[in-house]
Amino acid sequence: MRHFLTITDLAELELRALLRRAAALKRRPGQARRVLAGKTIALVFQKPSMRTRVAFEVAVLQLGGAVISLGQDDIRLGEREPIKDVARVLSRYVDGIMVRTFAHADAEEFARYARVPVVNGLSDLVHPCQALADVLTIQEACGRLRGVRVAYIGDGNNVLHSLVQACAMLGVSVIAATPARHRPDADIWAWAARRAKRFGAHVRWEADPRRAVAGADIVYTDVWVSMGQERQRLARLKAFRPYQVNRALLQRAARGARVMHCLPAHRGEEVTDETMESSRSVIIDQAENRLHAHKALLEFLFKR
Repeated sequence: MRHFLTITDLAELELRALLRRAAALKRRPGQARRVLAGKTIALVFQKPSMRTRVAFEVAVLQLGGAVISLGQDDIRLGEREPIKDVARVLSRYVDGIMVRTFAHADAEEFARYARVPVVNGLSDLVHPCQALADVLTIQEACGRLRGVRVAYIGDGNNVLHSLVQACAMLGVSVIAATPARHRPDADIWAWAARRAKRFGAHVRWEADPRRAVAGADIVYTDVWVSMGQERQRLARLKAFRPYQVNRALLQRAARGARVMHCLPAHRGEEVTDETMESSRSVIIDQAENRLHAHKALLEFLFKR
């Protein structure tokens, strides 16, 4: 039994194999193995999501399984009863669990007590399922991974954490530009910098987004105010204003650089509407790739 709580739960060869399988499933969806035939997967949401829910539900159905989605009103995770009780009881009913929560420790506790595979659909620390779709999208957009240069502009959040972990394992350089008070996790950053060196890539932090995007093949951004940060909205909007991805910033990137965003986007804040609708945007492709990455991941976890 394998859990998938963070990108680093995968070995480098496993990550590369998942990407190859996701690309193959995108080319030929009918080749999906029905590894979930006769199985039921529960999707547990403490945080709501459109893409995570739909991508996982469709992935489970296309792999021959059944799916049950449980929102916070259904379970009130950690409120009505301890997480360990929810994990142990659900394990008696279903064959796998995807959990999307706030605290990463809650996802870890779920996995500790569950007797079936647990997938982290998002926590405040990391977003590994998104990273699988991200590196698949980078590979499609650039025709390769090794040697690609990604500029991440905005908040040093869970999306960046998983992105830099995956990129470091694949020889992709990442330069992140965030306000000094919103830098990424120091331990994750140090691990990624060490791992990237093995492949001749590098991981670097910049305060200046203009320097970060210089020569970048991919310019990636995310919302400035995530779920649970609503009280910080005004302060965050002020701090991140110089970090908007727009036409002027993209002119400093490599010719033909592509724009990515994990969605949902706050158009006019972290990215302009013009940029999202431009030919440089691969954002909708990136969203589609969640489905193919999820199918490849579920095949891997439930392979026979």
